[in-house]
Amino acid sequence: MSLPLLRPDWPLPPGVRAAMSLREGGVSAAPWRSLNLGGAVGDDAAAVAENRARFTAALGARPVWLRQVHGARVLRLDAASPGQALPPADAAWTDVPGVACTVLVADCLPVLMALRDGRAVAAAHAGWRGLVAGVLEATVEALCAGTGAGPQDVLAWLGPCIGPRRFEVGEDVLGAFGQTPAAADPGRFCSRPRADGSPRWLAHLPRLAQDRLAGAGVHDVSRADACTVEDASRFFSFRRDGVTGRCAAAVWRA
Repeated sequence: MSLPLLRPDWPLPPGVRAAMSLREGGVSAAPWRSLNLGGAVGDDAAAVAENRARFTAALGARPVWLRQVHGARVLRLDAASPGQALPPADAAWTDVPGVACTVLVADCLPVLMALRDGRAVAAAHAGWRGLVAGVLEATVEALCAGTGAGPQDVLAWLGPCIGPRRFEVGEDVLGAFGQTPAAADPGRFCSRPRADGSPRWLAHLPRLAQDRLAGAGVHDVSRADACTVEDASRFFSFRRDGVTGRCAAAVWRA
């Protein structure tokens, strides 16, 4: 049986491939059922290894599994990177064919990038903390510095994440993005007080990411606009389930 994968609706350059795993098609037991690809979420190590082997076979490329920490470090991957112990990082780029830049998510936003001419690709793990830390700007900068390209040469895809109907945040998150409760942009932070009257907001993570990309000079952006919390049949969601698995989004040069 072939592994079900989400193929991004994205104008990929010739020779570039991208895919995101869904939660079905693996061997993990509940609460990680079934294609959990996260190695640090409490799942059985043998089950994760089998799931990763199935994902690798489905890609036809070698994914590099990052040690994600909600930061802004970007690694350059080479032919030796798959299987190596790498330092903590939340993004990676490569120009090596067959090496897949890969990020794990369960509500955070996976952001895949490619140069228009297809000679390099990148992936970033972008929750709100990563966005504030500048992970997208750092990824664009590393990709462009390593290839001589400009931000206008970068294409980006924003994958499934916690959606704007589900991402409840407090005043601390508004402040991290330079917003105030009295003047919060409703297109990014929609006021939604709790039943007891305490102030809360619904955040639009893809729009916040798109703002960051625009600030870095990247304007050619495609969006999945799928909510991981609302679609339990296809996606893992930490906000919904607590203990759960991780999906993976990958991009590579064929």
